[in-house]
Amino acid sequence: MKHQWLLFKTALMFFTRIPVGNLPFKQAHLQASARYFSWAGIVVGIVGAIVLVLADLLFSPALTVLFSMIATILLTGSFHEDGFADCCDAFGGGWTKEKILTIMKDSRLGTYGVVGLILILSLKFLLLLELMQFFPIELVAVALIAAHANSRFWATTIMQKLPYVQDIDTSKSKPLADRILTKAEMGILALGSLIPLTLVFILIYSPIDQLDSLLFSYGFASWLFFFILWVQVPAYLVQIFAGNYFMKWIGGYTGDCLGATQQVCEIAFYLGCLLLWKFI
Repeated sequence: MKHQWLLFKTALMFFTRIPVGNLPFKQAHLQASARYFSWAGIVVGIVGAIVLVLADLLFSPALTVLFSMIATILLTGSFHEDGFADCCDAFGGGWTKEKILTIMKDSRLGTYGVVGLILILSLKFLLLLELMQFFPIELVAVALIAAHANSRFWATTIMQKLPYVQDIDTSKSKPLADRILTKAEMGILALGSLIPLTLVFILIYSPIDQLDSLLFSYGFASWLFFFILWVQVPAYLVQIFAGNYFMKWIGGYTGDCLGATQQVCEIAFYLGCLLLWKFI
């Protein structure tokens, strides 16, 4: 159990700016910590959810969403947003594998990256704002947690299906590039995504005082499966498209590709929740 806690803190250290103490760094620890990437997403989502709920007591829905987004960006140090911007610059301005990878390594931000960040942050803001019009703040907060966990799950699956193509010897993602998760580790990763999804389902379909009747009702498992399947569809399609796109242009993935996948899958999850509300 102590070893698992060490791996979880390693995942937090990799993805966030949360102080976790002086951890004994080993490449094997970072590799194994991938099983907890979705759980690190839960922590990021919880911070964003807390800010969302507290800000809702004082400010307008627009400011509430904005403060929540700022909190998660500060917590992660724009880790995934930076990857998304680099991908926008690289795939927007490069037409060969070598050119794409060269641009992706460049620390400077170009036009494609700036426009991409403006668009994706605006889209995230508007989707969360629209969710707040349909759902109570508590449900939006739990959906926020689920989105962060779910998107990191799908980004991690990219690592399992594509080869790493960056200059491994100089890349910060080197320790993650040469190891595939076992079935048990994938189970832990998936569980971190499924737990908040289940909470979203329960809050949508049953008041707190009726949880017992819902949990033990006939067909609960089938309806839960349908709900999870539905809200996962947009993110799953994004993962499929992203994987094929990366493979076509650069023959695999880079760390920036994972960050870009997380950002778009987070957007896709919010979109799935809205579609569920409007059409089901």
